[in-house]
Amino acid sequence: MAENEKWNRAFSENVDGPPAHEPERQYYFIEKARGYIEEASARAGRPLTFHVTTFGCQMNARDSEKLEGILKKVGYVEEPDEEKADFVIYNTCTVRENANQRVYGRLGQLGHAKKSNPHMMIALCGCMMQEPQVVEKLKKSYHFVDIIFGTHNIYKFAELIAARMESDRMVIDIWKDTDKIVEDLPVARKYPFKSGVNIMFGCNNFCSYCIVPYVRGRERSRDPKAIIREVERLAADGVVEVMLLGQNVNSYGKTLEHPMTFARLLEEVEKVEGIERIRFMTSHPKDLSDELIEVMGRSGKICRHLHLPVQSGSSRILQKMNRRYTKEQYLALVEKIRAAVPDISLTTDIIVGFPGETEEDFQETLDVVRKVRYDSAFTFIYSKRTGTPAAAMEEQVPQDVVKDRFDRLLKEVQEIASEVCAVHQGTVQEVLVESVNDHDPSLMTGRMSNNLLVHFPGEEALTGKLVQVRLDECRGFYYLGHMV
Repeated sequence: MAENEKWNRAFSENVDGPPAHEPERQYYFIEKARGYIEEASARAGRPLTFHVTTFGCQMNARDSEKLEGILKKVGYVEEPDEEKADFVIYNTCTVRENANQRVYGRLGQLGHAKKSNPHMMIALCGCMMQEPQVVEKLKKSYHFVDIIFGTHNIYKFAELIAARMESDRMVIDIWKDTDKIVEDLPVARKYPFKSGVNIMFGCNNFCSYCIVPYVRGRERSRDPKAIIREVERLAADGVVEVMLLGQNVNSYGKTLEHPMTFARLLEEVEKVEGIERIRFMTSHPKDLSDELIEVMGRSGKICRHLHLPVQSGSSRILQKMNRRYTKEQYLALVEKIRAAVPDISLTTDIIVGFPGETEEDFQETLDVVRKVRYDSAFTFIYSKRTGTPAAAMEEQVPQDVVKDRFDRLLKEVQEIASEVCAVHQGTVQEVLVESVNDHDPSLMTGRMSNNLLVHFPGEEALTGKLVQVRLDECRGFYYLGHMV
């Protein structure tokens, strides 16, 4: 059913109260909140504005697009300066504890701004809000916050706005977990030509250093028909590239009434006319199947890039991390992938200084980096995350030792990556043009299938188009080129 039909039905059938079912219930509250915003705008003598700040991963970025879609539907207008906005929402991340401190610091500044703006509301959502001690701290020390909700009920945003408009109290709505997935709500995409698409939510892996399963909940997969319907709508709206998102896309489909593999879902997405490129993340090595490798090898649309987090090259440390694969299994998997997709770009995540890591363990990590030869790697210094098993482990590695290892790893990764990325110099590659270059307006910036950036002379009208570019010069992690 089209969005406007849901909206109209929500009101024609429910003059005395909200519908019982979703998403009609939320369209009822969108219209209700819109009435409140129109009244507030009239009192202010101007349109009310909003600003969304996103911390963390691409799942959060996609969630923020949903929040923005609802804010626009209820009548807010986007404002680039958060301290000038009438509605500020932080979509938070809690993977690292210092992320929490950043939020508290910025909240303090917002508290001062709110004193001079009678129309200002502040909302907090996302992973950080799933921690009970965080909510208690907010209630005690940040009483000027208006709305607090977590990761499981983002779809209720309009309902929470309406509730706050009808009350002078802080609205708190945190769910410990859910099996609910609500489809067909408004979304405001950042780019007209590419979009993320959630295919699943939550995580079942419980890596010993990671808080995500505790704040995002257990895995639940979206119905494949709903995913394909969303991709078809995106294609009809001019999207040429989709990124399928999940904490572990390789385990997609296991919770469905009629299980379906991720590889099979990719084949269905590939059939959608208008979609030229398909990306996905994140892939857990333990669940990357031969079927998926085969589909990637023969696909004409799946991008030649795979993010495959290794985290450590030591089988002993991998066991402590609860990653459920060994160094040897990971390297064998890489060989299979490279055999099927010879031109694939591999990127990864690596943690340095995990509890108990010895110099010998670290050398095993360097060995994996040298054997795989990643195009790039996100390297992290291990930091304790309260609430995870790793935080309670003994043998925490001294910081000076960790820093030394981190610097050596970074040097190795960068040297190899600059060599790997340079192999395409002189070739002609298809590039999706994304934007005018940040530093030189005479250049356009685009991305190749393997995820590398290319800067080349061109007009802004090329944005969103797929063009052929000759790669003239490699500058480490990007290319300079010209259109053919």
